[in-house]
This record gives sequence, structure tokens and C-alpha cells, in this order.
Amino acid sequence: MAELSRTSGVPVATIKYYVREGLLPRGEVTTSPNQADYGPAHLRRLQLVRSLVEVGGLSIAAVRATLVAVDDPAVPLHHTLGMTIAAAGPGTGGAPEDAAQREAEARIDELLAKKGWRPHDGAPGRQAAIDCLATMRRVTGTRLDSVLAPYADAVEAIAEADLDTVSALTDPEERVETALVGTVLGDRLLAALRRLAREHVSARRFPPAAEETS
Repeated sequence: MAELSRTSGVPVATIKYYVREGLLPRGEVTTSPNQADYGPAHLRRLQLVRSLVEVGGLSIAAVRATLVAVDDPAVPLHHTLGMTIAAAGPGTGGAPEDAAQREAEARIDELLAKKGWRPHDGAPGRQAAIDCLATMRRVTGTRLDSVLAPYADAVEAIAEADLDTVSALTDPEERVETALVGTVLGDRLLAALRRLAREHVSARRFPPAAEETS
């Protein structure tokens, strides 16, 4: 375990915690009762767990349930991804039932119908989109409604790219790992790139005064 800790950069105490919680298999017992072997498969699983928990922010329970699905070949990848999306998605609920909320729900459902997207009943993404748009409307009215269509077009292209990457892999474990990490961390990467792009476009459209750049 000490070697696994050195290789992965994860403290021994954290590794032991992951083992106790069922996120990481126990090492193979050697001839010594106080030692166990941790091989490449353990390092690979540890890196996946670390990305989901420490970077992705998933709860231990959510990661455990996801890994159970990952290890069951009978569970379709689509179902495993759905579990992860639900666990990693923004919280919903508690939004006021006012006109902005009702109008936002109608607008989002109109967009879904136009795009031909058919989320499952109770899809957290749909409710999160409604809550977000309703909040935007309470502050800015309908001024930001114009971003919905280009946002939807952009994220559909991103989703196609995500799944193209997964589909190109032939190893089942690699496909699952890639899909999970892309799902959990892709949102963060997308947000970071959006900020960089906005800074670039803003500087081009609204160039600072000459004295500010000198």
C-alpha cells in the first residue's frame, strides 16, 4: 500500500478509507500476513475513484453505486452514465412556483421538442435547466433567452464529440473509465474553456482604451 501511495500520490490513510468504503479492492495477500500486493489494476481504479471524488465532487455513496455498475457487464454503459450524470449534476428543487418558473418550464420544453431531445421522466438536467432559466428571467427578464438555441446547438456538438471518443475505444474498461471521467470533469473543462473564450471575444469586441493597454 505504501508503494501504491507513492505511485499515485494518494495518502495511505485515504487509500485505506477507499478500501473500507468498498471503492478500491483489497490487495492480494502475500506470504506475509501484514502485506498485500497492489498492482496496476488497483492504481487504475484508485485514479478513477480519485477523479470522481476529489475532482468531480461525487459523494462516496454515488461513486460506490457507479463502480458497482461499472463492474457488472450486464449494466449498459448508457445506464451507468445516467447514474453518474444524476450524481454529478446540479441540485434542483426548492424553486418558487411563480410566473418565471412556469414560463421557463414552457420555454425549456419548447426547446427540447424543437431539438428532438427526449429526456427520461424526472431527468435532473431538465429541471436544472428550468430552474436556471427561471432565475435568469427574474433578474434580466427575457434578455438572455436568445442564448438558448446556440447553447443547445453547441452542447449537442460537444455531446457528439464526447461519445465519438468513447465509441472509438474497444476495451470495455477503457470505455467506461473514459465516459465517466469525461462526464464528471468535462463540465468543468467546458466551463474553463468558456471563460477563456469569453475573455478573447470580449477583448476583440470591446477593446480596452489605448491608455489601459500601454
